[in-house]
Amino acid sequence: MQNATGRRASLQSDDRNDDYHAVVSDLVSLIAHVQASVRLIESAIAEEPSLGDGDEEIAANIVVLDDVTPRYAKANATLHACNAGLGVALHILLDTWSSKRGANQPAECPRRPVRSACRA
Repeated sequence: MQNATGRRASLQSDDRNDDYHAVVSDLVSLIAHVQASVRLIESAIAEEPSLGDGDEEIAANIVVLDDVTPRYAKANATLHACNAGLGVALHILLDTWSSKRGANQPAECPRRPVRSACRA
């Protein structure tokens, strides 16, 4: 009877570990995806044509029907906030995991650095 109970506890522990690792993996993937999106938006903003010296005459004859730069800027700011929030969530999970494992036990899930796409 004790053996069955011990196995059940072990299975539950393994399920929790699997769930934990799945959540951490998903967060890392989301962070990478958000950072890739930030790079794409920043690239698109950088490629937007800008008016340099001497282009005022040309600009006077052009009507811009849809300026996407403000929307890019808003999306970029939102993605930076999302990246920061996901990074915090990941660090909280990793800190919780470390504290539950204890200082004397090796952690099964190593800390991975999260590169922030935010700029100061």
